[in-house]
Amino acid sequence: MNNAVNAGTGYARPAGQRGFTLIELMIVVAIVGILAAIAYPSYQSSVEKSRRSDAQAALTAFSAAMERYYTDNGNSYLGAAASGADTGAPTIFPTQAPLEGSTKFYDLTIGAATRTTYTLVATPKGAQAGDGALRLLSNGVREWNKDGAGSWVDWNQ
Repeated sequence: MNNAVNAGTGYARPAGQRGFTLIELMIVVAIVGILAAIAYPSYQSSVEKSRRSDAQAALTAFSAAMERYYTDNGNSYLGAAASGADTGAPTIFPTQAPLEGSTKFYDLTIGAATRTTYTLVATPKGAQAGDGALRLLSNGVREWNKDGAGSWVDWNQ
């Protein structure tokens, strides 16, 4: 029988037989597993940031809708929520974000409104739950409840 010694492995393989050994396959599986363990959390983080950016854009558009409401409503933000209320789900803008697509990850609400000020809130839900709420104030302050414990930071952090 014509046996050729595999270079560097020290064992014989019949001539003409090709393929991978079980050890070689296990090494490849281990490498792929390590790469996946590193890449997947990074991917998840990127997806969360993307969804958060969608909510930030929705809040900015919601703010523009509030300004239009203010102009059309005798210089007052009062009554922009459902049933003419000052807080809660808006009637002047969609109630969920992202605005496009069927899967929604944030609920949009009016957190507070007076004649001259408002606070808009995007509360995460579903796969985004636990990411911390976003809020946009009428004076342009943009905040993120990053830790979920009530300490608000600039939403670009």
